[in-house]
Amino acid sequence: MKRIHVVAAVIERQGKILIARRPDHLHQGGKWEFPGGKVEPGEAVTSALRRELQEELGIEAVNCSPLITIAHDYPDKQVLLDVWRVTGFNGEARGMEGQDICWVTGEQLPQYEFPAANVPIVAAARLPSVYVISPELGGSMEDFVDSLRRVLERGVRLLQLRLKTLEEDCLQSLLSQVEVLRARYGAVVLVNSDMPAAAWSRLDGVHLTAAQLHRIQERPAGARWVAASCHNDEDIRRAERLGVDLVTLSPYRKTLSHPEASPLEARDFARWVAAAKLPVYALGGLTPADEASVQALGAQGVAGIRGFWGQASG
Repeated sequence: MKRIHVVAAVIERQGKILIARRPDHLHQGGKWEFPGGKVEPGEAVTSALRRELQEELGIEAVNCSPLITIAHDYPDKQVLLDVWRVTGFNGEARGMEGQDICWVTGEQLPQYEFPAANVPIVAAARLPSVYVISPELGGSMEDFVDSLRRVLERGVRLLQLRLKTLEEDCLQSLLSQVEVLRARYGAVVLVNSDMPAAAWSRLDGVHLTAAQLHRIQERPAGARWVAASCHNDEDIRRAERLGVDLVTLSPYRKTLSHPEASPLEARDFARWVAAAKLPVYALGGLTPADEASVQALGAQGVAGIRGFWGQASG
């Protein structure tokens, strides 16, 4: 069965994302989708993106960047979804083919029914390009909270608390302060799975260690977001089967924290990301300046501790 190459757009405007309802008579009719269509033989993906958005919505895409690529097999067809984030366009979007369209927030996206192939796109559309992981509490709690506040002020909206050695009474006090900052800045804060499980429910979910990923048999109950640490394609497949929302793939480069670990080959990284059915963040020896280079390999963005806690952006 020939795989159909489809381009799709996550179109953003003033904090909202545009979705369209598929006509009832089409494949997966009645469900919502991200606008787009087939890439014609010999047509560049960006050309197809601009053509489809003009035909379907009457807009001219101006600023666009790759977001995620998903290969999905339906019982009756196979598709390759080439998804781009569109952050600038000319014109006013409207349903040129009579389809319903609406602008929704990222938080509202899960409330709509999408075709199965679009489910990873829903996660990718809601996630930023930078994932910051906290260091251990090296000094006072006040210093840690102040550093966290500065990270959030710089625009970071996805973080992981990785405080594996913090005592219970200190942890509860810290979580109370993190909850306040999380609400103030609208951030998503995950808790490392080596920390007490009670902390997961107080924030937005859990980041599974690679060991925990292979130890559990089902997605952690009650977690709004579930992330996982992966080091190879087998780890990624395991994360997909468990319904994990996003993963880190490491080590992208040599790191001071794990000098014995060999960096991933660039071709392996790109191949594993291309085959993944969920957003992947590159981790290991990176800084925010590496964002564009890893996105060119198909990643959602970059993640890290050392190169991010003091200078993270976006």
